[in-house]
Amino acid sequence: MKFGLGLPTCTAGMMYPVPFASTDDVVRIAVEAEQLGFYEVTGNDHYSTQRYVRGAFATPPDFYEPLITFAYCAARTSVLRLMTGVVVLPIRDPVPLAKQVATLDRFSGGRVILGVGVGAYREEFEAVRPDLAGATRAELVEEGIRALRMLFEERRATFEGPHHQFRDVEMFPKPAQAPLPIYSSGNAEGSIRRAARYGQGWLPAIVDARRIRQGRALLDRYAREAGRDPATISTALQLVVCLADTPAAAREAFERSQLFHHLVSLQQSTLQGTDVDSYVAINLVGTPDEVGRRVEEFAAAGVDHLCGLYFVGNTVDELLAQARRFAREVMPVFPEREVTA
Repeated sequence: MKFGLGLPTCTAGMMYPVPFASTDDVVRIAVEAEQLGFYEVTGNDHYSTQRYVRGAFATPPDFYEPLITFAYCAARTSVLRLMTGVVVLPIRDPVPLAKQVATLDRFSGGRVILGVGVGAYREEFEAVRPDLAGATRAELVEEGIRALRMLFEERRATFEGPHHQFRDVEMFPKPAQAPLPIYSSGNAEGSIRRAARYGQGWLPAIVDARRIRQGRALLDRYAREAGRDPATISTALQLVVCLADTPAAAREAFERSQLFHHLVSLQQSTLQGTDVDSYVAINLVGTPDEVGRRVEEFAAAGVDHLCGLYFVGNTVDELLAQARRFAREVMPVFPEREVTA
């Protein structure tokens, strides 16, 4: 099992209070993540502040662009993977994005994992890309993935999509990794289908082991239909972690955190239909022993990577205290191993 840590790139006002992490703090967390043995750090992606965040905080949060952040972190680390969790593909132009990602992969020595998704907030998409406001974001993601693959892998790339076009683009350098791993983010069937057809990973968030098995069965079927080996496609689940000496103390800390309030906000979008008790039951909230048992359930369901874990804490020091305890008391029970879905 691989474990990752959610880097606070665009999390202030959402998963964490405002203000939360300075630029120095973000790098410090990445460096310590590598020292603690985490496989990757994952950075999320926002261009504009969401309406509910504007209503909750008088001061706008700092949203750090993840690829630029990773470039700085790459220079301070040596083996830590740098994973976007996720790049919101509908607001990105695939040509400059491909150039940025390939360059980062080269400078980091092949450490980039590109998680891509629709994005949780349509309001942000419409604010940033009003020219595409009538487009279906899922179609933009699929179009973007196909365009990126072409730019990463073909000497000269020409693409004619409904929303993106480019002609005879000779983009070098190519990424250090071939193929550069692209993970399709989301719990919906379309996200699973995109992972099966084009990706090296499926990246769901806050779903239980039963839904992982269902999604994995779909993924395997779609992969075989596309002529791909399902065993080459990872399942990388993203969850919240809150450890304490008792279950009650863990739940209390979770429910008073800004991260919990963020999850509640997602009930209208990516986590529609998930209630409060389910949040606690699905996420890694509890004692280290309880959390370890839950990790084992996910491993048995086919998860081989718990990516970009968000550790509960309303300060950077609280986040790091949770990450240290997790690395000390949970991670050693799960040496990295291959898991067959």
